[in-house]
Amino acid sequence: MATINFYGADWCGDCRRSKKLLDSNNIEYTYHDVEIDDAARAKSQEISGKMSIPVIQFEDGSFFVEPSDPELKAKLQELGLLA
Repeated sequence: MATINFYGADWCGDCRRSKKLLDSNNIEYTYHDVEIDDAARAKSQEISGKMSIPVIQFEDGSFFVEPSDPELKAKLQELGLLA
């Protein structure tokens, strides 16, 4: 089981798009709302070095900031989470 941490906010269009991709492919992840969780906001900034969201961190330690759908799909395939 892959461990994916997703740092985002409900108002963020890129966050909604990436969540939709994960949800539609039944990919499990832990969602951290940076709007209501100061620790999550700090962690997302620590990971990425930026204030941008979404930050999606994978079990191999890699992460994406504002990934496109093709980028995210390719990573999920690389991790064996998508056929």
